Amino acid sequence: MRKVHLLPNLITLANAFCGLLAICKGIDALAFQADEAAHFESKMATACWLIFLGMIFDAIDGKVARMVGGASNFGAQLDSFADMLTFGVAPAVLAKVLIEHEAPLYGYSVNPRLHFIAAAVFSVMAILRLARFNLENDPDPEAHKHFKGLPSPAAAGTMAATMLMYLSLKDPGLEVSDGTRTPLGALLRLAPGIHESPFLVWFLPVMGLLLPALGLLMVSRVRYLHMFSALTGRGQFVTLVGVVVAAFLLFAAPVLSVFCVFHVYVITGLLRTVFRSRSGPSGPARSTPVEPPVFAG
Repeated sequence: MRKVHLLPNLITLANAFCGLLAICKGIDALAFQADEAAHFESKMATACWLIFLGMIFDAIDGKVARMVGGASNFGAQLDSFADMLTFGVAPAVLAKVLIEHEAPLYGYSVNPRLHFIAAAVFSVMAILRLARFNLENDPDPEAHKHFKGLPSPAAAGTMAATMLMYLSLKDPGLEVSDGTRTPLGALLRLAPGIHESPFLVWFLPVMGLLLPALGLLMVSRVRYLHMFSALTGRGQFVTLVGVVVAAFLLFAAPVLSVFCVFHVYVITGLLRTVFRSRSGPSGPARSTPVEPPVFAG
């Protein structure tokens, strides 16, 4: 048996651990009764943030593997299994838990089978995407500047960010850090009754529809920029400034930042595809070869 480099595979397993722990936190949240809503929301928020932590491990394991000369087929397969758990199964389970726990509070009634189907579509599409990635991935680093189809971490991040926004609106107490309100918490203070507003019920069907929509985007041909490669590659000085500003915004208002970033990322890819399809036929003919298809896990 070939030697397996320890460090990059431990980082990949840390990604899988975050996904498993997120699912467990979601299950633990169901143990709290209706009069312990704050505990439920806190557990669910922790579960959502664990998905983002898994993204960090997923982003660096490949870089570490190349640095230590530990890139291997074993690592690639392990990475796909970890991604399946953290970005395919965990967000779907958490969304189903949240929708079905909150629905009775608003009198929102939908057949639970529909929630299961929505969650299953998300998970199955993520699995199909990862399987396609293993078979068709181009090893050329230049080919990894763009994805065709929404990357599974981005789909999971969009779902987790939506759940976090709902939880923050439902319990503004989550937007307090070190005894002071975050910028989002300060905005929510201007609307003191928002946590009791009936408009929050609309988050539930939106999340139910978002699951299959993101799942189908994962197996689509919509073109998306590879953000991690763009940030870690050689870029302009303005890119560095933008990253620093984004880091400060994330520190100041984490929920609002991730909600805006992931939804803008999803919408931007769709808009670019629409504009490209409209201008493509009338545009000038290309003299250079078309970039080969790229798939991402």
